[in-house]
Amino acid sequence: MPATSSPRFAARRFFRFISSMDLAIALLMALALASVIGTVLKQNEPYQNYIVKFGPFWHGVFERMGLYDVYSSPWFLFILAFLIVSTSVCLCRNAPRILAAMRQYQEDMEEWRLISLPNHSHCQTALPPDEAADAVAACFRRLGFRTRSKRQAGKITVAAMKGAGNRLGYLFTHLAVVIICLGGLMDSNAPLKLRHLRGELKAETRSIPISEIPEQSKLPVDNPSFRANVLIPEGRAAGAAFVNLKDGYLVQPLPFAIRLKDFRVEHYANGQPKSFESDLIIRAGAETLEHTIAVNHPLRYRDYAIYQASFGDGGSKLRFKLHDLTAPAPQSNEQAATVDQTLTLRHDGETRQLELVEFRKHNIFENDDPALRKKFRDYGPSVTFKLRHPDGRAREYLNYMHPITLEGREFLLSGMRSAPGEEFEYLHLPADDDGAPARFLRFLALLNDEQTLRRIYADNQEALVSAEAGDRTPPQQEAISAVALRLIRLFRDGGFPTLRETMAVSGPDAATAQTLSNASMKILWFGLQQAFLALPENQGDVGGELSEQALRFLQDSIVALAALSEYGSPYYLQLTDFEHVEATGLQITRSPGLKWVYGGFAMLVPGVFLLFYTPRLRLWAVAKPREGGSELLMAGVRVRHARDFHRYFAQVSDTIRRLLT
Repeated sequence: MPATSSPRFAARRFFRFISSMDLAIALLMALALASVIGTVLKQNEPYQNYIVKFGPFWHGVFERMGLYDVYSSPWFLFILAFLIVSTSVCLCRNAPRILAAMRQYQEDMEEWRLISLPNHSHCQTALPPDEAADAVAACFRRLGFRTRSKRQAGKITVAAMKGAGNRLGYLFTHLAVVIICLGGLMDSNAPLKLRHLRGELKAETRSIPISEIPEQSKLPVDNPSFRANVLIPEGRAAGAAFVNLKDGYLVQPLPFAIRLKDFRVEHYANGQPKSFESDLIIRAGAETLEHTIAVNHPLRYRDYAIYQASFGDGGSKLRFKLHDLTAPAPQSNEQAATVDQTLTLRHDGETRQLELVEFRKHNIFENDDPALRKKFRDYGPSVTFKLRHPDGRAREYLNYMHPITLEGREFLLSGMRSAPGEEFEYLHLPADDDGAPARFLRFLALLNDEQTLRRIYADNQEALVSAEAGDRTPPQQEAISAVALRLIRLFRDGGFPTLRETMAVSGPDAATAQTLSNASMKILWFGLQQAFLALPENQGDVGGELSEQALRFLQDSIVALAALSEYGSPYYLQLTDFEHVEATGLQITRSPGLKWVYGGFAMLVPGVFLLFYTPRLRLWAVAKPREGGSELLMAGVRVRHARDFHRYFAQVSDTIRRLLT
């Protein structure tokens, strides 16, 4: 059997491959790329956040690649483990040889090898070889070298060595890589994922109290390694945290309770959080500890680390009115609830769920009003909620508490979107003098009351007829009133698109359709105007003419009415009062591998210093007898920076030459 195909040769080639520098560099590059992904892409978020950000297709691709938990993905752990094996094999192969080389002075170097070195020189001296060798050795020692001499074949060889610790740098750096990677493996949740794959753990996806969570979704208190999160409202305590896993979570009980005494947050002018900190009370049995944590200033308690990670709403208490947008008379239902609470609403025999999602006390955006000198403005409190249908479909709404001034007029904003990834589309309700939607809602309720509208149009048939132009008989006047009612019904239920669609269907040709459309718009406008004039606050307008301010309000109301058909809710939620409760977001970690990582870095720093900043030099001097004294051959070598060593060797040679002559 050829030597190249023997099992021993194959094993040697395999071990040479896994301990090669090329493989180590490739593995380190892969880890660096994975670390970049893990830094850019926020890790261990709920899957719903990723679906919203990337869409269902790319979410599936990234999920299969393990990019949402890079540092615990199978391929990352495989690379890490393979790097440990590769570096360990490299150490086992080279450490004995390196340690032996640190003790080898190489005093047996032959002359022809020394002469072949780039740095060598000759000189002659009247001293005998013994004295010349002793003088050279003493000079080498003064320069910081360790020396060893050997006499053989009538000559004396002095071998000098300095910077042998450079070889230790190689050992330290490789050993540090192994220790750091081992620490990373210890702190990964690979055992947790393995238990999940075996069916021993099951991620909980429901939002239920901890007491109702099954044991299969709970981790042991003495779990050696984890990274969990918990949101604690002010004045409340928590004795467990939550570990995100796939599209759910696991409960991690803690051997202590954390109570939030107070939470503080400061903002920049643009609304971004500047700093936030929490006053915590830690209780473990009879032991009590009070400590304030902030961003980048965690609390180390026992072998746990508690970080200030985020903040949110802790269940703010809200009071609001639900205004019915379909009732023929103004109807408001006052409610009191807390954030994250769900209310059941019934409307026209259909049940809907009102889910209060978020409350924000401040909404700071760039100022778009040139009348204000400030770059940013606070739009005030807002509430985000969802209105869910029985089939599970939900629309999300964002309502602001106070009116916002736009082009000199005040509006109450209500944003709506059908999917989390969409931008909000805002409904602008004109606000009355009290900053409330009451005037608009009375106008809307009147438009929903067809009996009252019919009476108003009966009392003002001449005004309606004049809007369409021409004198009409009483039956024709009644027909125009009926048309006005029908147009208002169409406009109320479907906005301008429904009106345009109806006109396009009704017209026999383009010219007739255009004429019909113009006449219908006039009737609709005057019908809306007559209804608006019937409101109590407009009774004082002289001669049925609207003031400029009232006319602008009517125009803004018509714009809002046109958008109501797309609003998707029979209610308008008006936030009236609140009691803000803040909550701190903590990240609690237990990392036994952290000490290993610190130890690895403590070894890596001197290793890098020794490897790159400690020069390894060797000098030789061979003294041979000659007539009238001895002949001296000197040579030297340095692993790096050959040009600098050339100058150094020339200086040493000149020093020894002057010393011996």
